[in-house]
Amino acid sequence: MMLAAGVAALAAGTYAFRWAGPALRSRVRFPDRGRRLLEVGAVVLLAALAAVTTLPLGTGEIGIAMPVGVAVAGLLAWRRSPLLVVVLAAAGTTALLRLAGLP
Repeated sequence: MMLAAGVAALAAGTYAFRWAGPALRSRVRFPDRGRRLLEVGAVVLLAALAAVTTLPLGTGEIGIAMPVGVAVAGLLAWRRSPLLVVVLAAAGTTALLRLAGLP
């Protein structure tokens, strides 16, 4: 019973947040400086998330293959390559380096 109540509360909260965006868009105004800070904050948060998830520090020795694969992905993403190309190039680079004997 408690689990069902928790699921229902989370569902209601999620629905309320999704509804609030379009409903309050014309009523809430952010100053230009606040809007810029939110944009920069989103980019920094995504970069931190990418760094934490792609470089698993503290889980043992990661070697050189994975950081090189991440660097290839970053370079291709910076050059605005399609996402599929970025992912396949990063995975391929890491796999080829590991196949060559690099950790």
